[in-house]
Amino acid sequence: MALQSSISSLSTHSSSSSFSYAWEYDVFISFRGEDTRYSFTGNLYKALFDKGIRTFIDDEDLPRGDQITPSLFTAIQQSRTAIIVLSPNYASSSFCLDELVEILHCIKGNNRLVLPVFYEVDPSDVRHQRNSFGEAMAMHEERFKNDLNKVHKWKQALNQVANLSGYHFKQGDGYEHKFIRNIVEVISRKIRRVPLFVAVFPVGLDSLDSRVSEVISLLKMDSSDEVHMVGIHGVGGIGKTTLACAVYNLIADHFDGKEEVKIASVQQGTSQIQRRLCQKKVLLILDDVDDHKQLHAIAGKPHWFGHGSRVIITTRDTHLLKCHGVENMHEVKGLNEAESFQLLIKHAFKNGYVSSPSYTDVLTRTVTYASGLPLALEVVGCHLCEKNVEEWESALSKFERHLDNKIHEILRVSFDALGKEEQSVFLDIACCFKGYTLVEVTDILQAHYGSCMKYHIGVLLEKSLIRISLYDLRVTMHDLIEDMGKEIDDLEKSPEILGKRTRLWFYKDIVKVLEDNQGTSAIEIIYLEFSLLEKKGDEDSLKKKRNKDVEVKWDGKAFEDMKNLKTLIIKNGYFSQSPKYLPSSLRVLEWWGYPSEGLPNNFQPHELSILKLPNNLHLSPKLDSLSKKLVSLKVLKFDYNDSLKEIADVSGLQTLEEFSFRGCRNLVTVHSSVGFLPKLKRLNAEHCNKLRTFPPAIKLPLLKDFSLSDCSSLEYFPEILEEMANVRWLDLKGTGIKDLPCSFRNLSGLRNLEIIWNEMCKIPSVIFMMPQLSSCYIEGGGNKGRVSGMQEEVLQVQGILTHSLPSENVMEALCLRDNNLSDDFFPLAVVCLPNVTKLNLRGNNFTVLPECMQEFRFLSWLNVDDCKHLQEIRGIPPNLKEFSAVNCKSLSPKSTRLLLNQELHEGRWTNFAMPGERIPRWFEKRRNGASISFWFQGTIFPGNALCFAILLKDGLLSPVEVIPILTVNGHRVSCRWRETVVDQLFIFDLSQTNSYNVTLRFENKWNYAEVSYEAHHDYTYDEVPSDSIAKEIGMHLLKQKITSSLIEDIRFTDPYKMTELVIMMMMLSMVFPNHKKQPLVLETCIGLWTLLFLTHTFFG
Repeated sequence: MALQSSISSLSTHSSSSSFSYAWEYDVFISFRGEDTRYSFTGNLYKALFDKGIRTFIDDEDLPRGDQITPSLFTAIQQSRTAIIVLSPNYASSSFCLDELVEILHCIKGNNRLVLPVFYEVDPSDVRHQRNSFGEAMAMHEERFKNDLNKVHKWKQALNQVANLSGYHFKQGDGYEHKFIRNIVEVISRKIRRVPLFVAVFPVGLDSLDSRVSEVISLLKMDSSDEVHMVGIHGVGGIGKTTLACAVYNLIADHFDGKEEVKIASVQQGTSQIQRRLCQKKVLLILDDVDDHKQLHAIAGKPHWFGHGSRVIITTRDTHLLKCHGVENMHEVKGLNEAESFQLLIKHAFKNGYVSSPSYTDVLTRTVTYASGLPLALEVVGCHLCEKNVEEWESALSKFERHLDNKIHEILRVSFDALGKEEQSVFLDIACCFKGYTLVEVTDILQAHYGSCMKYHIGVLLEKSLIRISLYDLRVTMHDLIEDMGKEIDDLEKSPEILGKRTRLWFYKDIVKVLEDNQGTSAIEIIYLEFSLLEKKGDEDSLKKKRNKDVEVKWDGKAFEDMKNLKTLIIKNGYFSQSPKYLPSSLRVLEWWGYPSEGLPNNFQPHELSILKLPNNLHLSPKLDSLSKKLVSLKVLKFDYNDSLKEIADVSGLQTLEEFSFRGCRNLVTVHSSVGFLPKLKRLNAEHCNKLRTFPPAIKLPLLKDFSLSDCSSLEYFPEILEEMANVRWLDLKGTGIKDLPCSFRNLSGLRNLEIIWNEMCKIPSVIFMMPQLSSCYIEGGGNKGRVSGMQEEVLQVQGILTHSLPSENVMEALCLRDNNLSDDFFPLAVVCLPNVTKLNLRGNNFTVLPECMQEFRFLSWLNVDDCKHLQEIRGIPPNLKEFSAVNCKSLSPKSTRLLLNQELHEGRWTNFAMPGERIPRWFEKRRNGASISFWFQGTIFPGNALCFAILLKDGLLSPVEVIPILTVNGHRVSCRWRETVVDQLFIFDLSQTNSYNVTLRFENKWNYAEVSYEAHHDYTYDEVPSDSIAKEIGMHLLKQKITSSLIEDIRFTDPYKMTELVIMMMMLSMVFPNHKKQPLVLETCIGLWTLLFLTHTFFG
């Protein structure tokens, strides 16, 4: 029902993303009435009016108040452009200056045109506030000496408007009526411009939308001296042209009018473009560019266009943009789920809302099918407009089997632009290798084709046909592009005769070929993957159960006729017999659950480059004899092989680059030859919990990745015989290793070391001698004797310091959690860790943070949670920003007060979780409960200027994880970023604890904001109602981070009610006009004013 509700709300909600070009006014004129009302401005207004240009002019020749009226504010908001007539006395009016500030906020701030007219004034006088403008600002500074922030805003606005392109008129320069006519012609051209068609339903393209705002930010509209080019790229049908048109419509008024260039030939056209446009400020959109020569002919160099010009290029090919020197690029992402539903519903239902809840499932199915591609949503929505549910289900089944022709044609354009080899690689990935890591895909394709295919993969990336996931570096592609690739492969490669296809990837086709012995020499790739039966709570595919219901009933001879089979990948499934033959042409063999103890005797794997036989219960390979045949092998994996007890002599595998026997639970011995493979780059022995015998010494000069984690029976780390500079990260968690040898230093390139849940009884001194080790995580296992061990370590390391420590220690992050550290640790740490920035000392036994903590000059993050003996804090690092002392019950009140010193928090953004009984008094606003509210004025949330504090009730049974939440105008704008463990007091900066949309812009008015928080148990993560644990919450303005202009833009009381209060005071003044001369009346007015103020403050 929740999904139905969300769809209903989407369907009935009028889109905030729809573009509207119907302004109430074409032009808003700002002017000083006494200067130009009956002369220049009056004549300008009439000329605009005669031209049919809707113009707002404040024609009330009445005394001004100090505030812009609501009607004037609305007129500014609803005006497409603004003309500011800057006359000699313009700045003497505070009303005009307020109006100017509002225009720059509302109109220019939203990328609309502001046109200054310098009438009888010099622009430099406006910019630098000289002559009449200087005199006016001096007057305002005296008048508003208690509110200089207002004057500062006016000065900024004058400087900003003086830097805009505009018009300058002085008596004697020419006829005023001609000057006015020029302005009117410019305005007329701009407002008569017909906006480009964006889309029937432009969902997700509001001017405040991140897609549009990001492109506009890349265009650098505030830069008027340079020419900027921006590339918009993405897959076909994703909305590149739509986005470009939306941006054009928003910013086109800033550029010169349309220029027609007739082209007879490419050479003549290039020459004409340079000659005709070199002095014009143009906005040029080049759509769907696929040829660099074409791009160079039209927009070869930035100097072809006048200063301030902008060029937007849409393409599917990022390489084309790079070759042309386009540095600013925006990749168009697909629509999110809510936007997808909205666009689909608008196309599928004439009234724009879902007529029945019965459509919920088919709508969800369609959104999943389209995967955010607007083209697919539009095609399916239009095709099924006003159809019943049964017709939807039937059509979707068809679409899921075969792409719609229109979608197929648009997506195929990128495929057809590829070379033959790139097309083959694309089909390989689409049909077989989507979801593999980039390293795996590169290795497989290189083995399959016999040459490096990185260039080909790069071409596919540039053409937006594939993507690389930043999270895990897996090769992905849009689902519909994958479908297109499979259709191309299916239709163009002998669809009738399965055995004559180059690739076999559909499991039913493969099973038929194997069971009926239909194989031929045409087959080069077989990718067979059966579905797995997933164990509950187990996401590791290697540990899922194979589906016993799927069995290939064959005679084991199906591969005999596949003489050119190069890649064979079989995942899961059962085979009635083991293979009796494998072709010698194989270069890649990956077979999960291989159904035999060994490979066929007649198999001659001389060309085999990759051999993976994971998840096996029976395999017991005889590597010593087999290695003589594996002369080309680069990758060897026996992961999760329970029958493997020994890794035999592999000295014959001289070409091996990757060796993995991860998760072999019964493996006991690894032959010493593994430590002397000259080309080995990756060695993975993790999760081998019975492994006892490992090479006592290793000499692997090319080794990059090395893991022994969870080898709980392994008690020693091998000697490193010579320098191995390529290992960057080493995981030794959960091992039985008791110490690290001195030769460990030969891992000279090691940067990250992890030793947790181990049997070490003291901290290895060698870690302080590693030349590049920047991050080290050592967590004790509660071993006894840790304190004495540490004392011995102090003596050991102190003896080494003068001659063995690196000349410049680079350790930045160190965790020594639960290591029984005593007070002796800190003097040593100051010497050994001069550059540390993060220090985790949780769960140790020291009693004091000594004065020498101030010598950690770069330390910004310190955790001393669960240090139950910690009593005093005598020194605080000078740059500390994040500090946690949760569950430090012995900490003295004096130390707590030291941590709450205002100066400590004022000069930086801090996050402190610590003991405490109350929120510091220097917080301007404090209130009981779990939320606090305030108002801010402007389009950008002032997150960097605010500090908050949360105080929880006493006596919590366990710490809780707190997640601050920001809500603006009733809408949650923050998203979960990270939790902070708290037991009493939490002081934090919102921007450091939450992620919120930094491109989000609010209306330029007083916006209502509320900060609250969610809470969860630290261990169970069960939700805890915040009201049940909340005691107090506070807010503070960071004086050193907030500008003077921002102080007045943040209020703790409702500014709208304050406006009502001012109006009521004015009404009282009007009722009692002579109150100053009558003491009783004066006292009555003061009393009423005071009563109104207190009522507003405490109850408003």
